[in-house]
Amino acid sequence: MLIIHGGTPLEGEVQVRGAKNLVSKAMVAALLGTSPSVLRSVPAIRDVEVVTGLLRVHGVDVELDGDTLYMDPTSVESAGVEEINVHAGTSRIPILLCGPLLHRLGRAFIPDLGGCNIGGRPIDFHLDALREFGAVVEKDAAGTHLSAPNGLHGIRYELEYPSVGATEQVLLTAVMAKGTTELRNAAIEPEIIDLICVLQKMGAIIKVHTNRVIEIVGVDELKGYRHRALPDRIEAASWASAALATEGSVFVRGALQADMMTFLNVFRSIGGAYEVDDDPVDGGIRFWHPGTPLKPVALETDVHPGLMTDWQQPIVVALTQADGLSIMHETVYENRFGYTSELRRMGANIELYSDCLGGTPCRWGRRNFLHSAVIAGPSKLHAADLQIPDLRAGFSHLIAAMAAEGTSRVYGVDRYITRGYENFEEKLLGLGAKIERPVTK
Repeated sequence: MLIIHGGTPLEGEVQVRGAKNLVSKAMVAALLGTSPSVLRSVPAIRDVEVVTGLLRVHGVDVELDGDTLYMDPTSVESAGVEEINVHAGTSRIPILLCGPLLHRLGRAFIPDLGGCNIGGRPIDFHLDALREFGAVVEKDAAGTHLSAPNGLHGIRYELEYPSVGATEQVLLTAVMAKGTTELRNAAIEPEIIDLICVLQKMGAIIKVHTNRVIEIVGVDELKGYRHRALPDRIEAASWASAALATEGSVFVRGALQADMMTFLNVFRSIGGAYEVDDDPVDGGIRFWHPGTPLKPVALETDVHPGLMTDWQQPIVVALTQADGLSIMHETVYENRFGYTSELRRMGANIELYSDCLGGTPCRWGRRNFLHSAVIAGPSKLHAADLQIPDLRAGFSHLIAAMAAEGTSRVYGVDRYITRGYENFEEKLLGLGAKIERPVTK
C-alpha cells in the first residue's frame, strides 16, 4: 500500500529505459542464439525478473550489470514442470518460449498463464500458429506440452486480428523454420520492429512489406546479438499524463517523438504543451500543463499507428479535468474500463456504454461489453482508498490520487506497478510527489 497526499503539481525530470514490451521478448530471442547476447537499457522491473527466472531454469546463464543484461544460451536444457510452474500466473511470457525451445530442444511446456485482467487475451492464436508450423500440442492438468517430431516448417498465415503477441510468436518461430513464412495482418508496433531488428542482428532474414505483411526466410543458425532497447513509450506517456492531470511539468528523458506521434497529437488536442529535445544522448520530451483549461476530445484506441490501448487509462484521468464531454472508445480489449469505478468514487463523472461511441463500429460492438466511456469534466477529485486492478490502470490510479485533494491509500502497487515501471516511487519523490509507505510495527 502507498499513501499519497494529493494536490501537488509534479515538477522535474524522469528517465525512461527500454520498453517493457520489447525487453522481455528480446530476452526470449536470446534462446535462439548459439552464442551470448547483450541487451542494454534494461529496466529494473518485475517482468525482467520473471523472464530471467524462466531463462535460468532452461539453462541460460543470465547476468545483469547495471542496465546491461548478458545472456549465454549455449547450454540450453529442458526444465521440469515444477520448475517452470514457479512462474505460473506471474506473466504471459512463457507462451513465447515455445518456438525457440522447439528449435533448440524439440519440446516445450507452458504453465498456466497470468498477466493483467483486461480481457480474454486467449492463447488460441499462439497455439493455432504453432500447430501450423508443425508442433504437436497436448494439454493436461499441469499445463500445455508441445513437441516437434518432424521439425518446424514455414507457413502462410493470416491473423484474424493484428495481435502483438501472436505476431511475436510467429516471428520467434519462423526465423529457424524450414522454408519461408508469410504472415498477413501482422502487428507493426515499434516494439515489433525493434524485435525484428534484434532477430536480424542474429542472422534472421525478415522483410516487412506494405499492408501488414511480414515475410520470414528460415535460416539454419542464429547467433547472439548486441542491442539497445528502444525507450518505453508507455511509461513516457504515463508521466506526460501525470504532468497534465496535476498541472505540473515533467521532462521525460529518453522519450522519442517518432514512437509517440499519435500520443503527442492527442496531448496537444487536449490542451497540453510539449517540447522535443532531439539530443541523441540526453534528449527527451518535456510535457506540461500551460495553465489554460483543458479541452474535451473524442478518441478511440487502435493498433499501431493508432492510439495505443496502454495510453488510454492515464489519458482518461487527464480528461476528467477537461472542460466538457470527452469520449474514449476502446477497440483493442473488451474489458479495460474496470478501473473507472475507482475514479468515480473519487468524484470523476464517467459513464460506460456497450455501444461503439465516437468512431466506427469495432469487434466489441453489440456484444454487451462496456467498451466506450463518456467523461464529463472538469471534476474535482477527492481522496479515496483505491484497489489497483492491473498494471496500466494502476498507474492511472496513482495519477488520480496525486491530482486529488486529500490523502489516498492505494493498494496493490507491489503486485502490479513494479511489473512495468522502474523505480516509480523514487521517480515520484524526485518530482515532488508527497508519498509514503505505511509504518510497520
